[in-house]
Amino acid sequence: MDTQANKEQILAFWSALDAAKSDDIASVCRAHLAPDFIWRGPAPLSLKTGPKAVADSFWHPLKQAIPDLKREIHMIFGGQSSGRVDGGPDGENWVCGTGYLTGQARGEFLDIPATQRRLQLRWGAFYKLRQGQIVESQMLIDFVDWFEQIGLPVLPKSRGTSHVYPPPTAFDGVIAHPQDPVQTAETLQLGRQLLYGGLNRYDATGLSSMGMAGFFHPNIKWYGPGGIGACFSLTEFETLHQQPWLAAFPDRKVQDLDALIAEGSLLGAAGVAGVRATHSGAYLTAPASGKPVQISGLDFWLRHKDKFTENWVFVDMIDLFAQMGQDLFTRLHSRTQTGLGPAQ
Repeated sequence: MDTQANKEQILAFWSALDAAKSDDIASVCRAHLAPDFIWRGPAPLSLKTGPKAVADSFWHPLKQAIPDLKREIHMIFGGQSSGRVDGGPDGENWVCGTGYLTGQARGEFLDIPATQRRLQLRWGAFYKLRQGQIVESQMLIDFVDWFEQIGLPVLPKSRGTSHVYPPPTAFDGVIAHPQDPVQTAETLQLGRQLLYGGLNRYDATGLSSMGMAGFFHPNIKWYGPGGIGACFSLTEFETLHQQPWLAAFPDRKVQDLDALIAEGSLLGAAGVAGVRATHSGAYLTAPASGKPVQISGLDFWLRHKDKFTENWVFVDMIDLFAQMGQDLFTRLHSRTQTGLGPAQ
């Protein structure tokens, strides 16, 4: 495993992608991605196979809609995954990153209206590399936050604070040099304990059953997705996010993840259907359905000593609400068709 070389390969791909005109995107993807590359993107795009498919369905139309698109990288790091519930390593090497895609949408993308406002679109992505090839990616764009930015919200006002997604505080998240393997191992171990020993211990008697105070600093900064918002303490996190989330999904369990990696003080997790639950209670606009749901998401954490101090969170809300019987894109389109156009 050469984590540094893997990161350089992903940075080279991003650089070429960002510099390319929309008509050159397909050739860039062919040059940097394996022929059988698998892209697991956000709903409604979801699974795409092959460089051309991801270029044609996502990057090309996105660049056409936002011709001045720029990437901000808040974090990039990599490592070998250990995302199995039983603790065994899966042997796969991943690189992950997150930040903003910025620019002005002069055209529509997936029928999301154009706007005169400059957008800050949250992105997160994990890339699997084998034998020098980029063979798979999981990527999420925060569509709900995008809708809010243009004045077309599809969910109630977030309980947390909206539109907060900063780089790590007083820490360079772009890991350019090899990190202390002891620190890396400690970060990975704390992450495993949080996911499989903490979150999965919830017994519906109270939040204390998870022991979150053993994992999160009292002043944890938790940057939740559109529809949920950011929380700026453990108390806010439990009150504004965990309580309503667990009332809706009390039996939720973290499964084997596609990727769980650490490098130095940073930890990242990715899972398509990485959490399974039953929709037992009302959540935002979705009344209890009793249906099983699979929750896909990405997480990034910063550790300081024996606690996580920051957590950047993506949930595929479009996919989750679809499973609960609500189409958020249809809701967006109905708002535009009834004259509630984007804010200018």
